[in-house]
Amino acid sequence: MPQKKAILTKIREGEREVRKNLIIDASVRLFAKKTFNQVGIRDIAAEAGLSPASIYRYFSNRDDLFAEALWREGRIISEEIRHLKDLGTGVSLEQMAVTFVTHLLEHSTFFEMMTHFMITGKIGKKALEKFNDAERKLLDVFDEMFQSIGAQNQVRLLSHAFFASLNGILITFRNYPGRPPEDSRKHILRLASTISMVFTRGSS
Repeated sequence: MPQKKAILTKIREGEREVRKNLIIDASVRLFAKKTFNQVGIRDIAAEAGLSPASIYRYFSNRDDLFAEALWREGRIISEEIRHLKDLGTGVSLEQMAVTFVTHLLEHSTFFEMMTHFMITGKIGKKALEKFNDAERKLLDVFDEMFQSIGAQNQVRLLSHAFFASLNGILITFRNYPGRPPEDSRKHILRLASTISMVFTRGSS
């Protein structure tokens, strides 16, 4: 009997996780079409094929839902960067930077969610914990990379500066007026490489 109960619990947990991801996927699709303030719980429920009450079984409010989506997407880019670093010697800060900005160029919804919270500063306590955790995981990988190229002092500060510089490039040039998207992309990648060289020389 205890074993049967444990199996049923696992099944329910699996179903809950599937439903939760269904809601997150729906919110990400909507945020790709509308601004953050234009998307409400009812919109997300309709997109997911659920009732608004069902959403609240998993998320207390819209901020918590978007923070969860941000955390999930942030984990993906962090794992991608960490995998690159773990490949061994020869991986440079430039390669990490190019990988990071390329991912954000190809996942613009994630980038817009991230910058929304950064620019407005409006986020609940629970959502803030998720947001900070997503950013911390990425900064941890940057820390390790800076240490591997010789940085010894204020490593976290270096990672913050590097992270901010890459985001600044994207904010400035991703949708630069009058410039074709492909030209903007090439320019962003060049700038990411340039920033990396500056940080590498300053750290070694």
